[in-house]
Amino acid sequence: MHSIRLHMNTDLANVRPVSRSRRALLAGGVLLAGSAVAGLGYVATHSDQPIAMDDFSDLSHTMRTLERLRDAPLHTRSGWDLAHVLHHAAQSIEYSLDGFPQLKPAWFRASLGAMAFAVFSARGKMSHGLEEPVPGAPTIASGQPLNAAVEHLMDALNRFERHSGVLAPHFAYGALGKSEYTRAHLMHLANHWELVGAG
Repeated sequence: MHSIRLHMNTDLANVRPVSRSRRALLAGGVLLAGSAVAGLGYVATHSDQPIAMDDFSDLSHTMRTLERLRDAPLHTRSGWDLAHVLHHAAQSIEYSLDGFPQLKPAWFRASLGAMAFAVFSARGKMSHGLEEPVPGAPTIASGQPLNAAVEHLMDALNRFERHSGVLAPHFAYGALGKSEYTRAHLMHLANHWELVGAG
């Protein structure tokens, strides 16, 4: 009997870590499912709102906003100067055409990333780290001429507007159509503009 008890105890010691790891996986799955359900609930009860900043409500308003920077430069309250912000936005637009250098895992893009975009689109407002570079993108030097940055972003927007082919998957949101990508780019700019002003 003593030897049997020892054998049983040894088996249980081996089983417990597996059970804990399964519980952790199940808990993670429940949290992921809960986040997805909450996001779906928000999207289901909210139709897409207009972009929450008139300057970026559509491409023509965006172009006029950028054009005004030539005569009335603005400043940022973030760690990036305005030229850096504009080059960063241009990078994102170009990558939607040419492919992003790094992608989040497929499971993320198909679940949390897609849900994040759906919620942002329903709100008409994006929220993201305003000093986070595009993953894998070349470093953007600070202190660059503003006019060159304005030209870069306007050229990228014009190229995007003319594009009629398939678009590359977004590094976080996954596959987006032309209208969805347009919305993503404009919300992206509007989010950065929250820290831009004349002061």
